[in-house]
Amino acid sequence: MSNIIAVANQKGGVGKTTTTINLSACLAEKGMKVLTIDVDPQGNTTSGLGIDRSKVENSIYQLLIDECSIEQCMYKSIVENLFVLPSDVNLAGAEIELIGIENKEYILKDKVEPIKDLFDYIIIDCPPSLNILTVNAMTTANSILVPIQCEYYALEGLSQLIHTINLVKERLNEKLEIEGVVFTMFDARTNLSLQVVENVRSNLNQNIYNAIVPRNVRLAEAPSHGLPISMYDPKSAGADAYRDLADEILRQDGYEQAIEPADVPVDKPKKAKKQAKEKKTDSKKKKKFPHF
Repeated sequence: MSNIIAVANQKGGVGKTTTTINLSACLAEKGMKVLTIDVDPQGNTTSGLGIDRSKVENSIYQLLIDECSIEQCMYKSIVENLFVLPSDVNLAGAEIELIGIENKEYILKDKVEPIKDLFDYIIIDCPPSLNILTVNAMTTANSILVPIQCEYYALEGLSQLIHTINLVKERLNEKLEIEGVVFTMFDARTNLSLQVVENVRSNLNQNIYNAIVPRNVRLAEAPSHGLPISMYDPKSAGADAYRDLADEILRQDGYEQAIEPADVPVDKPKKAKKQAKEKKTDSKKKKKFPHF
């Protein structure tokens, strides 16, 4: 059974897209089969995984308005084992077009249901607002991963998000939980970043990951090249942080053999990949996409 994680925060600029891209890539590089769903009309996750939005024939917009099947809008990314449901600017009008449709909060869930067991992980990038797209992501997901920027208003935005998640859980998806909180844009040179981390850890009764994503020039450059940080600069601090985050999530889910030993070079993940693949059952290995 796949773990479906929505990366969400109502506050913009906290690293949702960066986390979606790089967590997806790190999980795939560890042998997991991953589907990344971009439900942000900006489409930055799509381009950040090496897919040219101008050449995409079918996007998630066509999927939501029932103009194509999920297989027809699924594309291979630049990373092995990682597939993408791309987004484009047309998605911005989806909220208006979906008005009046029955059970519009569950459209994405219904589309994903038939193929979800073909993947170990499905990661959903949410827009920075509470609209019908975010609600669809939350009704599809099992859990929410919350990136928090290390700044003054971090806790205020987080309390609003937790309230939203509780509302969705109460009314639309009773299985929804908070996967965990990950700190982003951490600057060890400033007292503010250290204070935010300490404040959140002491006041938040949620799972907080030990992996902390630093402010990193290479991490900021990678999307402009259409590459995750693990491919753009595998030995950077940003790449290390997202590998650590992937390891923590895999450990939570019982994929101990997919976690690289500390002495394995980052550019030679073959052993970890092989071990992770051995975990899959024979029946799962036989499942294939008709178009790939």
